[in-house]
Amino acid sequence: MSSAPDGAHRPTGPGGQTAAGTGPAGLVERLHEDPTVADADDLAAEMSDEDRPPPAGPLANVVIALVVVAFGIAAMAGSIGLGIGSTSTPAGGTWPFLISVVLIALGLGLLPLARRTADAERFTRASWLVVAGVATMVGFVAVIGVIGFEIPAAVLVFVWLRFLGRESWRLSAGLTLGVVAAFYLVFVVALSVPIPHLF
Repeated sequence: MSSAPDGAHRPTGPGGQTAAGTGPAGLVERLHEDPTVADADDLAAEMSDEDRPPPAGPLANVVIALVVVAFGIAAMAGSIGLGIGSTSTPAGGTWPFLISVVLIALGLGLLPLARRTADAERFTRASWLVVAGVATMVGFVAVIGVIGFEIPAAVLVFVWLRFLGRESWRLSAGLTLGVVAAFYLVFVVALSVPIPHLF
């Protein structure tokens, strides 16, 4: 047995070496001994339930599910206003309508799981990232019919990558141009989907 700095004894491994503890502190200790152990899998394995925010609870889960359903219904109403079209001749509201149907189905599917799931976490400072993501989506939908999808899509992708995802400026700018160009080529040029666009 070997003595820890605080006087407590720690179990020793083969050869009398001190075995590192568990949890984030243990990971840091083992990092000093062997830097190769500190990868993403080690960190995920060492993090205990005490390090996670507390679960949101059944009531919050129900509220979240209803909010998802409400978003789906609002998106469906907006897509119907744009015109749904048909499978052979899709209109501007075709894809938003399909997404809204998926949102409503997901929200309704969450309701029976409200008491059994603990995946949802209480609102913390990190939750503001989700709020910011939803706000940018709302802004995107609000202006796409006025100025086309190119500029709003570029701003949306860049904000998500650079400020929400904390990617580098160069990677964010490059992926933004690539995503918008690919979207334009696929939906406007190849499929001739009548979405609002500038060019």
